[in-house]
Amino acid sequence: MNRYCFLLQVRPDRLEEYAAAHERVWPDMLRALAATGWHNYSLFLRDDGLLVGYVESPDLAAAQAAMAATDVNARWQAEMAGFFVGLDGRGPDEGFLLLREVFNLDDQ
Repeated sequence: MNRYCFLLQVRPDRLEEYAAAHERVWPDMLRALAATGWHNYSLFLRDDGLLVGYVESPDLAAAQAAMAATDVNARWQAEMAGFFVGLDGRGPDEGFLLLREVFNLDDQ
């Protein structure tokens, strides 16, 4: 299983609304994520809007492509797009910045 970490920027004036949306993620969205290879998926939000995501997947590109093919993902991405800055017309799931892993204790 590969580990991935990514960054996005949430609009500072919409932090609470964004967090609230993730307290009630649609059940069909949760099922689609699991079915398309998103595992151990977490989001962390800083007070200035920096969003850090972590996910494990055999292949993130394949998991993203599989999610992109679902109707629920199109609806969710449309709902979430207004929360972010700097996406330049891309959806949140296409616009995140992947970080390179440089250390993991379990690999030592």
